Amino acid sequence: MSATIVLVVLAAVAAWLIFTFNGLIALRNQVRNAFRQIDVQLKRRHDLIPNLVNSVKGEMKFEQDTLEKVISARSSAMAASAGGNVGEISRKEGELSMALGKLFALSENYPNLKASDNVRTLMEELSSTENKIAFSRQLYNDLVTSFNTKQQVFPTNMIAAMLGFQASDLFELPDNSVERENPKVDLAV
Repeated sequence: MSATIVLVVLAAVAAWLIFTFNGLIALRNQVRNAFRQIDVQLKRRHDLIPNLVNSVKGEMKFEQDTLEKVISARSSAMAASAGGNVGEISRKEGELSMALGKLFALSENYPNLKASDNVRTLMEELSSTENKIAFSRQLYNDLVTSFNTKQQVFPTNMIAAMLGFQASDLFELPDNSVERENPKVDLAV
């Protein structure tokens, strides 16, 4: 009788270990997939930027510094994406967002750009892509939080530590990001 109880307890512990391990693997794979979804949107963003810069280049002759900063920030962001470090990607993408924000703001000063269907379409595509990136980041951060929490709670933390699971980094905005600034609203007409 006691041997049966021991076997039942061992079977229950083994089942729990398997269930816990499989749960950690599933969450880790979801985190990786969510990061790849961000990567897809970032690639789309990176591909749209040269088209936009080329479309506005002739009209914005006096804004070469801004255009060069956008291209430079794009190159840095692409290099960071190739490295795969979430913190570095977050920082470089934040710098690219700042450069694009300045380009968008300056383009408002050029009536011919605002009237150009090509420029307007590219800006709408970039805006749509920015929204998709935001949604992808949110999903990624939600999954990372679940994955990290599961690794940190007792008793799963013992299994996660023994099997070498590591916490994943959140996709965060850099401290100097334009996205952290409060919007300026001017209702004066």
